[in-house]
Amino acid sequence: MVSIEPRVSSPGPNESAGEGRVRELTRGSLLARNTVWNLIGQIGPMGVGLFAIPRLIHAIGTERFGVLTIAWMVVGYFSFFDLGLGRAMTNLVAQRLAIGREGELSPIIWTANLLMLGFGVVGGLILAAVTPVLVENLLRTPAPIVTETKKAFYLLSLSLPFVISTAGFRGVLEARQKFKVINLARFPMGMTTFAAPLLVLPWSNKLPAVIGILVLARIVFWLVHAILALRGMSLFPRKCDIDRSLLPMLFSFGAWMTVSNIVSPLMAYLDRFLIGTLLSLTAVTYYSTPFEAVMKLLVLPAALVGVLFPAFSSALVTDRERAAKLFRRAVKYVALTLLPVTLIVVIFAENGLRLWLGPTFASHSARVLQWLAIGIFVNGLATLPFAFVQGAGRADITGKIHLLELPFYLITVWFLTKHFGIEGTAIAWTIRVIVDCVLLFGAVERLLHKMPRARTLLASIGIIFAAFAISMLNMTLLFKLTLSTVGLTVSVVVGWFLFFTPEERAFGLSFIRGR
Repeated sequence: MVSIEPRVSSPGPNESAGEGRVRELTRGSLLARNTVWNLIGQIGPMGVGLFAIPRLIHAIGTERFGVLTIAWMVVGYFSFFDLGLGRAMTNLVAQRLAIGREGELSPIIWTANLLMLGFGVVGGLILAAVTPVLVENLLRTPAPIVTETKKAFYLLSLSLPFVISTAGFRGVLEARQKFKVINLARFPMGMTTFAAPLLVLPWSNKLPAVIGILVLARIVFWLVHAILALRGMSLFPRKCDIDRSLLPMLFSFGAWMTVSNIVSPLMAYLDRFLIGTLLSLTAVTYYSTPFEAVMKLLVLPAALVGVLFPAFSSALVTDRERAAKLFRRAVKYVALTLLPVTLIVVIFAENGLRLWLGPTFASHSARVLQWLAIGIFVNGLATLPFAFVQGAGRADITGKIHLLELPFYLITVWFLTKHFGIEGTAIAWTIRVIVDCVLLFGAVERLLHKMPRARTLLASIGIIFAAFAISMLNMTLLFKLTLSTVGLTVSVVVGWFLFFTPEERAFGLSFIRGR
């Protein structure tokens, strides 16, 4: 039988001191503040985008803006060339900090970051090599802008080593719970993505100028991250310490991370491809629009998971009970936060879509939106055991789960889409994330040798499915308003007095008051 124990280093004689360091790195007020900083870092640039995008489209034209959006997407996709080394390094650094072995950090940081920089160079060379085919054949670029699009993508390939290496230095700061510093750097970087192209418009609206300033900004932010990470660890300017013995550990973790990074997006986007093949491109629009809208609900779990991954990595080394406590609390907080939003989406799906996109869209997509909202709720919860398992150094578990799910999901989504249309697609996706969530919680149970308490989770799912069942009735808007008001009130009262401990209620009040 395959072992499912967490892969962590032995704390040795410094265990009690390690527990103190773990408590410092995982105290509730610190994690709460860091989650808020993550939310600011993610949401803030969106506002700049809402302002900048219309002006960019007007200034450079729809064709050039289309190339710019593809450039943003390509940078994100080619980021998988880090092969999971960034996450592996964060895990190792957090573990060493927890047990007071700071002397081992220099070789870990330099070895992983230099590898990531090298893989970034490889990714940049590959992007440069495929640029002619990408521009001339795959993108069907209009003839007047073919030359400038090629130049833009060649410039873009120069940024990839810096993009990937920046993630490595950010991982060092994450391991130290320096999320305020991270997001003070991330916020201007995110704004620059949208705002920097506006700065060159008085001189040029050509793609090389627009992409070129983005590349320059990426290099500047790489240097900022490197200085923040290395000076904070007293590693700058110190000679590079390379430890080849770390390579098997880094690549083992990183390889399984890469499996998840490839298979998970494949399952996330395969549904739209099948809809276009089995149904129509119009059906793709009716499905993808509510999907992209409801995906925004994952902003909060994503912000929390970014903070919890290094916290889990630290706590699992010396204080597994504290890791379990952090996990239970996180599940409770995410469930109770997503519950009211999910309830509103499920109850008012048809009304919201009718108001936003019209009656025709609402008639096709309302039930799809309801199913997807349920799936997003479960998927938001699944991010927590995902981070816990990987924090234990067991990226192989998450990778194997995704490989196991893939063939069954392919069969399910094909069958349900073919026979039930886009509602069947939404059902298939929701079934897949429910199975994923159950398997991940099962992995946490085996790592902790006990089942985490799940009454909050079960109660939340029960309330959502009850609202979903009631929503199938022909309800008036007044009845929906009454139902949602009663449901939200009951959820808040029951959650506050039944599921929150006195300590958590006191902490919540002090945090709200800013103390």
